[in-house]
Amino acid sequence: MKIKEPARELEVIHSTDVLVVGSGPAGLAAALAAARAGVEVTLLERFGCFGGNITAVGVEGFAWYRHDATVDSEGIGIEFEERAKRAGAAVKEPQSNSHAIDGEAFKAVADDLVLEAGVTPMLHRMFVAPIMDGGHIKGAIVESKAGREAILAKRVIDATGDADVAYRAGAPTVKQAKEDMIGASVMFSLSGVNKQRFIDHVKAAPHTYADWAYGQWTIETTGKEDQMFSPFLRKPFERARAEGLIPPNLDTISGTWGALYDAGDLTYLNLVHLLGYDGTDPNDLTHGEMEGRRQAMLAVRALQEFQPGCESAKLRNFGMTLGIRDTRKIDAVYNMTELDVREQARFDESVGIFPEFIDGYGILILPTTGRYFQLPYRTLLPKGVENLICAGRITGGDRVSHAATRNMMCCAVTGQAAGTAAALSLKRNEAFESLSVTALQEELKRQGARLH
Repeated sequence: MKIKEPARELEVIHSTDVLVVGSGPAGLAAALAAARAGVEVTLLERFGCFGGNITAVGVEGFAWYRHDATVDSEGIGIEFEERAKRAGAAVKEPQSNSHAIDGEAFKAVADDLVLEAGVTPMLHRMFVAPIMDGGHIKGAIVESKAGREAILAKRVIDATGDADVAYRAGAPTVKQAKEDMIGASVMFSLSGVNKQRFIDHVKAAPHTYADWAYGQWTIETTGKEDQMFSPFLRKPFERARAEGLIPPNLDTISGTWGALYDAGDLTYLNLVHLLGYDGTDPNDLTHGEMEGRRQAMLAVRALQEFQPGCESAKLRNFGMTLGIRDTRKIDAVYNMTELDVREQARFDESVGIFPEFIDGYGILILPTTGRYFQLPYRTLLPKGVENLICAGRITGGDRVSHAATRNMMCCAVTGQAAGTAAALSLKRNEAFESLSVTALQEELKRQGARLH
């Protein structure tokens, strides 16, 4: 059965030079970069805060891959970390040379960044459809408590994480079968942890990254990762299964702990992994949220019973939404390859670099030897739609390249590149496809990005 929705006229509530849809690490970086390049920017977000994976999901380990010899990205992504540190919204990360960003406090940090840059903020408005003129995107239809509204824009950036704009505008996209997607996570945090007791127990029997190969999980490494310390928890959940607290079939409950504060907060616990859920399917999202919370509460009980230091702990909070790692990606003008991210790809049109960090599809490679790859401008460009550029985990690439480029710092790199390109495309009156890469690279360098 179908119903016919009546045609209606929508009020244009806002016009802007650049509209950024989605405010995670990619979208926030894109908005800041475009505004700093001198154009009017509007940042659209469906939730009540900016920051996406950091704030709404609660993944606070923004650069947990960074070690002594890592050659890291530079630019706005590093600024996120530094601003969080200066605001007291970060703590030393346990497994790397980085700081975990306090997801709750970063909501206010992101507000400051947006307002300082002169970006027009639009929270609590969800993108529902593109406004098209043939193959040109001209803006977005949004839905909110105010009803259905229209926003016009001269350039649009898709930073939705799921390629919602590109897909609905008619650009070709690709998506793994959901049984092949990287699992989703429910992030949560505890309070009331005895920090010293917890740390003493971890130090007495430290885990390594080799321990990630567990149960149904297999991990491909280069070997150098196998003896490195990892904040991994497994034994409490083995005990819980053995004693009937967790059903024996739930062998995916295990994983990493994040930051541990003096006040007893143990944050960004990545212990619940949901396989076979498609983040673009609202039915899967509904079941995943509820099943994920159910499993998380089992994990909390197991930690209380069997993890020293957690005897008096209690749930502090869940992330506002599921952590989705893998859905649609654009079929870009250039799709990155496994060889690119494994073998230090170099491009004349580089818009940023990212360390040789691959995490997903059963691969874990950490950047401990100074190796890195470059990201080409063409990987941001969708086919078939004009005035649209993409950023974040939706950029073009195969499975293994996605396991690298999906990471938050790399999303900030592509976000900064997309925002800068949108501003220059407008100021130079050049289409994205014919934009001067030399001019783009000069502005990115002015903004502190590392290209080579």
